[in-house]
Amino acid sequence: MTDPQAARRRTEGDEDEPRPRADGGYGTIADAGLGRTSESGDWYRQLLVVAETEYRLAVRGRWAIALTVVFAAFALGLTTFSGSDASPEGFERTVASLAVLAVYLVPLVALAFGYDAVVGREESGWLRTLFALPVERAWIVVGTLLGRAVVLASATILGFGIAGSFLLLEFGLGGFDAYVQFLLAAVGLGLVFLAIAVLVSTLAREKTHALGIALLIWAWFVLVHDLLGLGIVAAFDLSGTAVSAMLLANPTGIFRALVLGTLGAAGDAGFATVLAESGLSTGVLMGALVAWIVVPTVLAALAIRRRRL
Repeated sequence: MTDPQAARRRTEGDEDEPRPRADGGYGTIADAGLGRTSESGDWYRQLLVVAETEYRLAVRGRWAIALTVVFAAFALGLTTFSGSDASPEGFERTVASLAVLAVYLVPLVALAFGYDAVVGREESGWLRTLFALPVERAWIVVGTLLGRAVVLASATILGFGIAGSFLLLEFGLGGFDAYVQFLLAAVGLGLVFLAIAVLVSTLAREKTHALGIALLIWAWFVLVHDLLGLGIVAAFDLSGTAVSAMLLANPTGIFRALVLGTLGAAGDAGFATVLAESGLSTGVLMGALVAWIVVPTVLAALAIRRRRL
């Protein structure tokens, strides 16, 4: 006959048995700190656990290496074949060319990296497991974004930093602070579109829908908005406030204004020159870039509460 006490001990001990994790490893939910009821001061622990899990998933999925290689390959190719002379003017032209590259490349990579952050987890069944735990849904979204943001920011710094090291050897330290500002602005631009991608992933019901919306967002902010802005500026005598509003309505415009504000309007042409001459301070532009990161994140945290699996 089965000993009832032994059976009860085995049942209670099952809670401590190793359970498979999403990253392929094993551990208990209690060890991760996700199985405990949320108390005052525990929210940050749950947030960090979700962020760490998402970070490990991205690293084990080779996303970190792939993103770094993409940024480094394009940046090195541009700096190697740019043909700029070894002078301060040549350095500025090289950084301006990198800024043009970043406007197209960084948003596209960030959207591709984040469009399946929530809807992809739902299709795999992992999101249902997280929702079954006593964890605030908002922290799941914010933690997911935070984990992927660390990967994207590291890849951006390493990828473009490799090209920056070659520029440092060729041009020296003169004007290198402009490259540092470009690098930080590129990180901010990537985080903006990553936050937008997570918001889209939270609202979309299928991965294909999220991917299609992400591509439309990229086309609007990178291609269409500037064409419309240039046409409006050329057709109408707009006030400085109107031009500034058009700039702040597009994160890629904020990025280019930040970079061109350091290099001078000669670094680019077209609507980017208008942006560089908008007169907005660096602090205002950086604040607007941060707002573009925070607002989609907050909206995603609110939208996840209404999501039904």
